[in-house]
Amino acid sequence: MYWIIFITFAVLSWVISQGLENKFKKYSQVGISMTGKEVAEKMLRDHGITDVKVTCVQGHLTDHFNPETKTVNLSESVYASASIAAAAVAAHECGHAVQHQVEYAPLKMRTALVPVVNFANRWIMWVLLAGMIFFESFPQLLTIGIALYAMTTLFAFVTLPVEVNASQRAVEWLEESGIADRETKEMASDALHSAAYTYVVAALGSLAYLMYLILGSRR
Repeated sequence: MYWIIFITFAVLSWVISQGLENKFKKYSQVGISMTGKEVAEKMLRDHGITDVKVTCVQGHLTDHFNPETKTVNLSESVYASASIAAAAVAAHECGHAVQHQVEYAPLKMRTALVPVVNFANRWIMWVLLAGMIFFESFPQLLTIGIALYAMTTLFAFVTLPVEVNASQRAVEWLEESGIADRETKEMASDALHSAAYTYVVAALGSLAYLMYLILGSRR
């Protein structure tokens, strides 16, 4: 029963990932007047953010905002590309910078969970494995492992409003700034919605595995 659920989530994740990749390629062919770098710099200026730099990083769709270094890091395929796909991704990452500036509550919660989740990720598999091996003599060990995994599941769900809100900020600003018209705004929204689905599937998949662990511990 459970293996069917896990396979379903794996297939769904692959389908959504492929769909996102295809949409990015499609909308990368729709040109606009600004590169991803220029879009990011303008969005930061428009929101009065002067202490965040826009940089280029290696990889494809490796874009992210780093609040510690105060940088919006754009992948090579976004940084120099003058397309609506690049604009959407750049604006989305700047949406996180805006969240940081206004102290958006879900982002603050997510940031607070980062060290806990980093610790959990280092030890989850080892603790769960030991908990299964020594279940008869030390059942509490499995409970500890489940608690660690529960923290990563919580992190996945806290991430959802953070990502959705950043996309909303991005799409609204792209239209207000005049960078996107009605047609290209819909393209940007479509691409960012596809990206959001990957987080939804990841969160639900994590919850499904957590429930599997909880039910399995009651044997």
